[in-house]
Amino acid sequence: MDPDDSINVLGTALELCGMDPVTGFFRDGHCNTCAADQGSHTVCAVMTAEFLAFSKYVGNDLSTPRPEFGFVGLNPGDSWCLCAARFLQAHDEGCAPKVSLAATHQRALDIVSLEVLRDYAV
Repeated sequence: MDPDDSINVLGTALELCGMDPVTGFFRDGHCNTCAADQGSHTVCAVMTAEFLAFSKYVGNDLSTPRPEFGFVGLNPGDSWCLCAARFLQAHDEGCAPKVSLAATHQRALDIVSLEVLRDYAV
């Protein structure tokens, strides 16, 4: 599983998304991706209470700790490599979180337009 080139949506080097908790498909703190990443965990999102409630409602509870998987649970303000399709779904529902463009992988653009991502830029 070699990662794709670490390039962000702005065309520059992909920046760190988050290490507390550690995020990313490769659990390296970056929103790197590869062919095996079927969820395209490429959007570096800054969690909000509204988004976390939405995500739980649609079946992906990101706020409840799951120690058996080494997952501490997310809180508002935490950065997380979010699936691009989930971000787009949240955008369509009016509750998308903020986004760090410099830490969002260019592969997110396969699913979400740069214009939409820019609307949520921190």
